[in-house]
Amino acid sequence: MWRVVGSASGIVAGAAARRLLQSSWRAVRGTEPPTNPASPRTTWREALMWTAAMGVTLGLARLAAQRAAAEAWRHRTGDYPEGLETVSP
Repeated sequence: MWRVVGSASGIVAGAAARRLLQSSWRAVRGTEPPTNPASPRTTWREALMWTAAMGVTLGLARLAAQRAAAEAWRHRTGDYPEGLETVSP
């Protein structure tokens, strides 16, 4: 069950983060964000900026959502999901 909850929280957070990033891009740059950064019509600068922004934004959103979901799980069940506390060196 945790896999469903953790995955769903990451997907929802990712979708929300993508919409937020797209609207932020429009507000700051005054243009539409690239729909395909690999396209030859997209400049390297724009493609790299978009890719870096997407990577950081989606990674942070997913991390925050999954940590919040784990805390909610712990609050509801009394324990973190199995294997979540495992830390690798």
